[in-house]
Amino acid sequence: MRYYPVSLDIMGKACLVVGGGAVGTRKVETLVRCGAQVTVVSKAFTDELKTLAENAPITLTERAYTPADMEGKFLVIVATDDQVFNTQVSKDAETSCKLCNVADYPSACNFVLPSIVQRGDMTLSVSTSGKSPAFAKWMRRKLEVEYGDEYGAFLALMGRVREKLLAEAHEPEAHKPLFEALIAGGLLGKVAAGDKEGIDAFLAEVLGEGYTCDTLGFLL
Repeated sequence: MRYYPVSLDIMGKACLVVGGGAVGTRKVETLVRCGAQVTVVSKAFTDELKTLAENAPITLTERAYTPADMEGKFLVIVATDDQVFNTQVSKDAETSCKLCNVADYPSACNFVLPSIVQRGDMTLSVSTSGKSPAFAKWMRRKLEVEYGDEYGAFLALMGRVREKLLAEAHEPEAHKPLFEALIAGGLLGKVAAGDKEGIDAFLAEVLGEGYTCDTLGFLL
């Protein structure tokens, strides 16, 4: 295995995207969803990107890229259709010790982006280490069918339960069997079915009084 799997916190981080076309637009959308402050340098931008920039932390810089654009950036994504140019930007990033991804050109990257399925705070990712992006996308489509929105809702409920348990005078190790019981006991199915009464009854059975959808602030 060449790549080190990691989930990167880019909340509030300054990120650079070189290229304002369709691919660059998709990269910007993902960065913004993850909380990044994005600067896009390009001679032209898609209408979609211009619209997105009206209501998101995106700065559109309409000119040719220069190495100085790297200054102060945490992460760089290169997304143009000129691979010679892309390689040069990648070298600039390496010189500046930046994290850099070049779209569809793994050998010029120091990290690659997996195909992802997002369900609330649950992220499923598939990487082929750059060997076959098409296969990664095919696997992603299979995961999208298998893992529906109920998984995000279930995770949100588990998060609320965890917060409440941690706020009480329990030894953290005592929580483990409780979470395992919730996961193994069919709670996910009750969330998927929108069965609020069933959820409340099961929470009371496993956790005791005081654990209901309402007290946890959980909305189906």
